[in-house]
Amino acid sequence: MDAYAGGKMLAEVEDGIGLVTFNQPEKRNAMSVDMWSGLGEILDHFAADPGVRVVVMTGAGSKAFVSGADISQFDQRRADANAQLEYDRLTSAGRAKLAGFAKPVIARIRGFCLGGGLGIAMQADLRIAGHDSEFGIPAARLGIAYGFDMVRKLVSLVGPAHARMLLMSGQRIDAEEAARIGLINRVVRDEDLTEVVYDLARTLADNAPLSLRAAKLAVNEAVKGDAERDAAAVHAAVAACFDSADYREGRTAFMEKRAPRFMGR
Repeated sequence: MDAYAGGKMLAEVEDGIGLVTFNQPEKRNAMSVDMWSGLGEILDHFAADPGVRVVVMTGAGSKAFVSGADISQFDQRRADANAQLEYDRLTSAGRAKLAGFAKPVIARIRGFCLGGGLGIAMQADLRIAGHDSEFGIPAARLGIAYGFDMVRKLVSLVGPAHARMLLMSGQRIDAEEAARIGLINRVVRDEDLTEVVYDLARTLADNAPLSLRAAKLAVNEAVKGDAERDAAAVHAAVAACFDSADYREGRTAFMEKRAPRFMGR
């Protein structure tokens, strides 16, 4: 296991799965500026490692996935609009690397998933939560507001009506309600969470990497406006699949009635 951000971010790789752990359990894994930098470094390593097929993000302990930004840094880092601009600059690299990460990402959620922590989870492709999880965006109770990118992601998942309720009320919802409105994909028993997430991660890791990359890109582009959408990139990703050795392997394995062995090329 490799440590980043003074040990507050951990990374390890096993059987094609890259694990990212937000490791500040004494603060319910609240995100500091240094942790954002550490997350960016981890994602750079995972992106460059062909052995990493899928990434799982999780929080240390059982109390929280990520409970939001580290509020102890607010007076120093986010005291006013100008300070917020600097905070955005310092954390933008990590945010951009998560948003643009090409491989599948699963959020394993247990406990609090609030504010910026929910923003992190929403950047994952799939979100699996334990029954004891709680979700919410407390911005209105802190006198702040979330930026356009996070709000757009929220609306793309739950629609404008539920997004307004979460943003304006500041209230928390449980895992069942989060699943009902589309904020998460699935709710499982807390004791089954790790097994379910890793079974799903292994399924994705066994699938064709180029197909997964094309699917992720297409979904991400589909929720953008016409002016922003990069249809050419989607077409190129689809073409790369049809021209790949993995496509030949997939056809051959199907005819031979065996499991395919995809190489990502």
